[in-house]
Amino acid sequence: MHAIEKILAKNSGKNVVKTGEIVTAKIDFAEVNDLYLQTIYSFREMNGKKVWDKERLAFVFDHYAPAPTIKSAQIHKEMREFANENDLTYHFDINAGVCHQVMPEAGLIYPGAIVVATDSHTTTHGAFGAMGTGVGATDMATIMISGELWFRVPEIIEIRIDGTPKEGVMPKDVVLYLMGKIKADGAVYKAIDFTGSYIEQLDVPGRMVLCNMAVEMGAKTAYMQPNQKVLDYVNKRAVRPFEVQCTDDDFVYSECHKFDISDLTPQVAVPHSVDNVFSVDEVERIKVNQCFIGTCTGGRTEDIKAAADILRGKKISDNIRLIVIPASTEVMMECMKNGYLQDCINAGAAISTPGCGPCLSAHEGVLAPGEVCVTASNRNFPGRMGSNKSKVFLASPATVAATALTGYLTNPCNLKQEELWKIN
Repeated sequence: MHAIEKILAKNSGKNVVKTGEIVTAKIDFAEVNDLYLQTIYSFREMNGKKVWDKERLAFVFDHYAPAPTIKSAQIHKEMREFANENDLTYHFDINAGVCHQVMPEAGLIYPGAIVVATDSHTTTHGAFGAMGTGVGATDMATIMISGELWFRVPEIIEIRIDGTPKEGVMPKDVVLYLMGKIKADGAVYKAIDFTGSYIEQLDVPGRMVLCNMAVEMGAKTAYMQPNQKVLDYVNKRAVRPFEVQCTDDDFVYSECHKFDISDLTPQVAVPHSVDNVFSVDEVERIKVNQCFIGTCTGGRTEDIKAAADILRGKKISDNIRLIVIPASTEVMMECMKNGYLQDCINAGAAISTPGCGPCLSAHEGVLAPGEVCVTASNRNFPGRMGSNKSKVFLASPATVAATALTGYLTNPCNLKQEELWKIN
């Protein structure tokens, strides 16, 4: 069996599961973000009284943090009251950050776990050898009552990535490249197992970026066999004992896609689809109004460091807005300690408190009609970051930072050349 199948089998009390089989599995941890007040209403409509386990359910206020409207303030108020009524052990309020970042930091994500949340990018947690997936309000209400959920055992495909990327090429470039090849419907309700020499050496933040965007290929979940870097991370933090599951040597994937990223250059997804991907050098000089570094794909310490290394000692271009939002308070503190945020501020960036910010058009940088944004976030659908007449380009934090300096979509590897071009 595959490791994902072993996780499903263990949590459903079976020795073996097969592709297509329907199982009912115990949930190791569940999370509700502040977009889903409806979960509480559904919980009560189902005659729920108390959540099944106050130590296995968390509320995270990240999409509207701090509350930008009276409506979102009311959502927070009702969710806080429910959290208090149920004495939830884990309640991450407006001072915490993005759910996919704060839960691993709190030790709630570990190998072998089934993690379910009201957020499609819960596939992120495959980076830790867990099975993570997103659900809607009704399914979550069922979990809040019973601690269980049904799953159809997914078909499992392999995406093998070998090679060593060139300097300036980040994990975001790699996953955008994959998006352009696999396409947005290439893995619908399938599980993606990322393998290969690139994955084996990849650090925790990079692994999270790739698994995060698996859902943009339609995947039900994503998986990476934990490496030593993952085990070092979770051993310091995990709140429960865990068991690493390993795929049997004779397991046969339904599909295999192989890539070598040794010659890859910085990539960009152009409007209005995540799989509309080109090399940055292939795209004409796009004048930009706003640059954004943050969210669950571009707001970690490594992302902000990459931006700070490019921005240090320079000033962003005239008439450009650069917004930097750390993914969590822990990330923000680390970036402050190392001077990365100071470098960004000195270059002209605006810093906001940890959270999702403008990624979903909530606040802290919404786009006006006709404006163009280059962002390290993960979606570029029409209206995703504001007006449906705006344009959103997805890129790595390094590309976003380089673009902020020149005012045009810029390959960070060619920055010196771009600066000369700007001067001339």
